[in-house]
Amino acid sequence: MHTQHAEYWITNMKLLIVDDEERFLQSTKKLLDRKGFDVRTAPGGEECLEILEKERIDVVVLDIKMPGIGGMESLKRIKRRHPTIEVIMLTGHGTGEYAVDALIWGAADFLLKPISMPELIAKVEEAVARRHVLEEKIRLARAIKAESDESEPDKSVNNENRKE
Repeated sequence: MHTQHAEYWITNMKLLIVDDEERFLQSTKKLLDRKGFDVRTAPGGEECLEILEKERIDVVVLDIKMPGIGGMESLKRIKRRHPTIEVIMLTGHGTGEYAVDALIWGAADFLLKPISMPELIAKVEEAVARRHVLEEKIRLARAIKAESDESEPDKSVNNENRKE
């Protein structure tokens, strides 16, 4: 992806960080804000799902272990309702089983805490690039469909005019 184009997508994308650890939320938000990201935060799955119904979010960074609606259940609900949103799973309690399940349910990636900010930024940028490619493919497919719909003759008119 061309650097200027990538920068446009990074600075115009919206990121939602979901974690029940308030200190992690605030410090991560502050660091990502400084890098030019538009960051929202949510302390749990319920709040995450509410934000997703109200705002356009491109990437969700989602902790697995949270009270209430946990990360895995939140992931499943996000992917059912908003399949093009990229979700990066986070955990301080990582096991291979969680990683496999998260990826099966549609997570774009899986990171173990503590994470380095450069690593998180790289994963977010990769997720934004994947989302951009997917949106371009969807736009192209819609354009092709619209073209083919316009070029097909209306069969009902042809059938009405046919006399046997």
